[in-house]
Amino acid sequence: MNISILFANILTGLAFLAHTIGGDIEINSIQPAININNWAEKQQIWTMARCGWHWISFDLLFASIALALVNFTNFFDNKKTILQLLLCYFFGYAIVWLLLILISNSFPDNFLKLGQWMLLLTISGLIYYGTKKQNA
Repeated sequence: MNISILFANILTGLAFLAHTIGGDIEINSIQPAININNWAEKQQIWTMARCGWHWISFDLLFASIALALVNFTNFFDNKKTILQLLLCYFFGYAIVWLLLILISNSFPDNFLKLGQWMLLLTISGLIYYGTKKQNA
């Protein structure tokens, strides 16, 4: 068992749960009221945002499953390649997150309040470290 990959797996699994449960509660808080003039247009945009939100939930679930398969089974012939792909995946998400914060309107402590980039970099760092120890 690779401890670094195990910690990345745990963080990814926890992120999936937080994103799916807590995130859906948050996104429901911005659902448009049915009594506004352009409700259908706002509802369509909100529904698209909610679907996009849970697209990420699905990504986190499958990344967590892949990490568990790498760490606990011989499902993949080349575990190191899977880990390298997941490393690029989480690192890429972190970069996109940071870029979007940079190009968006600023507010106090925006890099800390929207600190998911730190989690994504931590996961990618753990996978990077774990990949160095992987025998495949």
